Amino acid sequence: MMKGRTINELKIGDAAEFAKTVSEADLYLYAGVSGDLNPAHINEVYAQTTFFKTRIAHGMLTAGFISAVIGMQLPGPGTIYMRQDLNFKAPVRIGDTITARAEVIEINAEKKRVRLKTTCTNQDGVVVLDGEALVSPPKG
Repeated sequence: MMKGRTINELKIGDAAEFAKTVSEADLYLYAGVSGDLNPAHINEVYAQTTFFKTRIAHGMLTAGFISAVIGMQLPGPGTIYMRQDLNFKAPVRIGDTITARAEVIEINAEKKRVRLKTTCTNQDGVVVLDGEALVSPPKG
């Protein structure tokens, strides 16, 4: 069984990343799973009339990439997500490669909580999303 890092195995500055190229299928799959069928995401003709001029990915789909980093790498399997603050900074378009990153910025050993700086950046280095997460790492 995969096991994440315990609070004693983490230090300030530890970081991990996950990258994915967003496909048209990702938008449709996320729309189906979430029920968010906003035409800005799934209707190209409509989306061409918007500020962005094309379909954009759901913000929460992008935020899900942060969940992948936290749940699979840092701290990893067994981690409990407690809070996530998000700031949506720029659109994510079909074909963009998004790199989600989590970095340990605070460790509270007494409460067994870790605060993470979270960002998603596109292939051009533009931050499309940022924020902070609070997690409880797996027990030892």
